[in-house]
Amino acid sequence: MDAILSLVLCLHPAVTMTTVRQLSRIVLAMLAMTGRVTMLGLARWAGTGGSYRTIQRFFHTTLPWAALLWMFVRTHLLTPGDRYLLVGDECVVTKAGTETYGVDRFFSSIFGKPVPGVSLFALALVSCTERQAFPVQIAQIVREPAEAPSPTIPAATRKPGRPKGSSTQAKADAPLNAEHTRISTMIQSLLTRIGASLTLTYLVLDGHFGNHNAVLMARRLGLQLISKLRSDSALYYPYDGPYAGRGPHRIYGERIDPTAIPERFLKQTTVEDDLETRIYQIEARHETFDQPLNVVVMVKHHQTTGKHAHVYLFSSDRTLVWDALLDAYQLRFQIEFTFRDAKQYWGLEDFMVVTETAVMNAMNLAFFMVNLSRRLVRDRRQSDPNASVLDLKSDYRGRAYAEQIIKLLPEKPEPGLLQRLLAAVTGLGRIHPLPVDVLTG
Repeated sequence: MDAILSLVLCLHPAVTMTTVRQLSRIVLAMLAMTGRVTMLGLARWAGTGGSYRTIQRFFHTTLPWAALLWMFVRTHLLTPGDRYLLVGDECVVTKAGTETYGVDRFFSSIFGKPVPGVSLFALALVSCTERQAFPVQIAQIVREPAEAPSPTIPAATRKPGRPKGSSTQAKADAPLNAEHTRISTMIQSLLTRIGASLTLTYLVLDGHFGNHNAVLMARRLGLQLISKLRSDSALYYPYDGPYAGRGPHRIYGERIDPTAIPERFLKQTTVEDDLETRIYQIEARHETFDQPLNVVVMVKHHQTTGKHAHVYLFSSDRTLVWDALLDAYQLRFQIEFTFRDAKQYWGLEDFMVVTETAVMNAMNLAFFMVNLSRRLVRDRRQSDPNASVLDLKSDYRGRAYAEQIIKLLPEKPEPGLLQRLLAAVTGLGRIHPLPVDVLTG
């Protein structure tokens, strides 16, 4: 209890001490409990000071989660001198019924189709050294009428030509849509909160944001975007021929054929099990973007079947080298592991609350536990390199059982026997066995 309380004490400037104590009891219950993480389940494992009414009051209290997540990450997880990427992604949580706040039909990549549930957008800091993501801001996505697709006018009834009264607009001045505006507001508030504590240069998003609006959003926030283009994107080499003598200067050269890229752009070639992977870096043009793009093309060729496949990764930073761009996009996947842990261990799929405040608290609590568990696992790996989240939960659950057993003994066991008893009980259910020196005392 004291160890957990000392970890969450850093949140005291943003919330009351009563909330800190409630959170510490909930954290202990979540570390030890089995089954679904619901308010009733938490109350059964929280022990003294964690009654159902206390848990209920916590979930229905409005909390500054964005500040709490950042304060915990800054205090316990950031490494001085490390380089961090800002990564964002959407996560869909399936829900039944119609009472949960924000419930709608959202596309789930796991199911490959729209499913009923709630959706959230998460921002995380990804360490380039530790290669782990730390969630720092979570916002629920609630569809507004402005985000619904606008009805299209049938081509037969639409007049030809430009609509009356419209004018040409520069691509750099294009307004952001509702989705990009919402995300931009989140990132701006996070950058303001971080201040001078951390310097962020790159915003890494998945292929859904491989478009000009996302580049505009990042540029207006003072960041460089790293993302992925569609595989059928029409990319062009920059035009380097002579001026025609009339009209505007050409900027588009020949269209890029991923299977016939000149050797001067080749950066790396690897062959594994008849699969050849060639990596190219090109400064390319796309008709929907207002600037040249730094594009890394990965072309895979199966030497037996002759089949080809390719991927376009890009950055708005034209000075970024190819291996750093590739590594940054690979690190983007670390945020997916935070979604997995939040759902599998910390109740993101389990909560049964329905009000707006309670739903936000349940979502943010799950990601707060992702950060806290990573701090606890990091500490344990100093003596046990194979420690995992399941080992951590087995340890706390064993301690909860051992404490109840020791309370029933007529006399307190000797320190050596007590240590061996705790080691044996907390080792039950571990993925990796305890070190021998811990078992022997």
